[in-house]
Amino acid sequence: MARIGSRPIEFGDKVDVTISSDNVVTVKGPKGELSTDIDPDIKVNVDDGEIVVSRPSDQKQHRALHGLSRALIDNMVTGVVDGYKKELTIIGVGYRASVSSGVLELALGFSHPIYFLPPDGVDISVDDSGKNTVITVEGIDKQLVGQVAAKIRSLRPPEPYKGKGVRYVGEHVERKAGKTAAR
Repeated sequence: MARIGSRPIEFGDKVDVTISSDNVVTVKGPKGELSTDIDPDIKVNVDDGEIVVSRPSDQKQHRALHGLSRALIDNMVTGVVDGYKKELTIIGVGYRASVSSGVLELALGFSHPIYFLPPDGVDISVDDSGKNTVITVEGIDKQLVGQVAAKIRSLRPPEPYKGKGVRYVGEHVERKAGKTAAR
């Protein structure tokens, strides 16, 4: 049996899980609702507070889909109950971020400001109180939160010489030595 796929997913009273006839799993919780298509070969059953995912055979494709399907459903349950959050920090002189009416405005050393409109289901907030500016990306869809955070980071990734740019909180950037004087 699969290691991940064979584990049942437990959910509480606050979560409602429905499975349609064409294998679409819908999860409703206090923070919202998510749904995803599961491969027709994979069977999903709901039994008194647990979701059990099973596969028809030990073929390589079925083994891969088994763990994937279980992980996707588990991420949906976690998302509608707790939500997901990614934090980014901006390092650099003159680099700023602000949010006005849901639009993120970034000054990242270019000749123009960058305006980033987050997709539906993702909230962005900026904390400017500490040493560095921290951008928080929150939502119920794990994939979408990660994608938005990666997109913001890609606008000015950290460079290795001075470390300036946008990086994840806790991310380590390997620093390089600059040019040395010629003798």
